[in-house]
Amino acid sequence: MKTASKPRSIKRWLKLKYTQLMRAPGGPSMVALGFAIGIFVEMFTLPTYGLAFFLIFPLIYLFNASLAGALIGFVFGKIIFIPIAFVNSMVGGWVLPKHMKVSLPFAPHWLDHLLYMNLKLIVGGIIDGIILGALFYFPVKLMLQYMANKRKEKRKLRRSAVEVKPVTE
Repeated sequence: MKTASKPRSIKRWLKLKYTQLMRAPGGPSMVALGFAIGIFVEMFTLPTYGLAFFLIFPLIYLFNASLAGALIGFVFGKIIFIPIAFVNSMVGGWVLPKHMKVSLPFAPHWLDHLLYMNLKLIVGGIIDGIILGALFYFPVKLMLQYMANKRKEKRKLRRSAVEVKPVTE
């Protein structure tokens, strides 16, 4: 009885998903736009307790972008979030009025402070998310176009090598 090894099957699955992503309708621009949307949404997901994740789906539909690209951008955003969170808080502090105070009459003082900090992270995250999405869109699109062109050239070379090959008897 033949058993498939897990690392090989995972490697094949990842290669299949990569190929599907590269052949996505709309090409590199759709995938890059999805990636930018994923990064944008991740920048303010933590302070919204994960609810911002659901914003990916209408944005993908609205901008006709790639869901797979958005999920990859979302995961990449999770990796870079911790250092960027400090920047998000600073930007949110710059944008929000200095005299602003979040106050719930029935809540303790520390909860009011926590809500204000989350508000700074949300506002700063939206601004930084737009900036990061715009910054990452073009390099991702160019990289995907480069990979697609490289793949086309490789296929063209393979085809010409098969056509030139003489038939020996």
